[in-house]
Amino acid sequence: MAKRRAVNPKDRRTRRPNMPQSKQVPDPTLLRICRYLRILERAEEPTISSAAIAEAAGVNAAQVRKDLSFFGEFGQPGVGYDVEQLHASLKQLMGLDREREVVVVGAGALGSALINYPGFRERGFRVVAVFDNNPAKVGHRLRGYEVIAFDRLADTIADEHVSIGIIAVPRAAAQDVADALIGAGVMGILNFAPITLKVPDEVTVRNVDLTLQLETLSYHLEVD
Repeated sequence: MAKRRAVNPKDRRTRRPNMPQSKQVPDPTLLRICRYLRILERAEEPTISSAAIAEAAGVNAAQVRKDLSFFGEFGQPGVGYDVEQLHASLKQLMGLDREREVVVVGAGALGSALINYPGFRERGFRVVAVFDNNPAKVGHRLRGYEVIAFDRLADTIADEHVSIGIIAVPRAAAQDVADALIGAGVMGILNFAPITLKVPDEVTVRNVDLTLQLETLSYHLEVD
């Protein structure tokens, strides 16, 4: 495993300007906000109503207004929302108005697919490195990236100012990888391993379990 640096994760945290820090925004709201951003990007008129956003997002107008209220006051009654202004404000408040550096740990089939996904770059997430601890993979190129030895993780994270780590390793190795990422100062983890990671409260983890999604889909097919 990589030698950990004595990095206090809180030192890497930054607050976005105008963010209502006293409110804890629920994850379902954040997911809908991301959906609203895509709707605003496709809007053809300079203004848009909450009803129009709601129809495109598959929710009701009251839900749209409630979601937006977590981030501040937007729009005018009878006029609607200025599309450009609302889009810019939400991107800033979500931290999407700047590029974020990402590392992928795991150079297997899943890691290969992830670094080749064009959506990351399109949404401002730049993969800067891919790591593995398999000597047979280290030094070889994967989708244009040289696979880097895992023991260089901390140095790369510091040099590239990485804020997000993607875990694409087997279950047995996932916790050790998470510990190494956190020890190097990473505050956000996207975890594809089928395991619940133990992390400090200040570290945010999002789990993506593809098998779990298929299993729930199977249930719905069974009862429909």
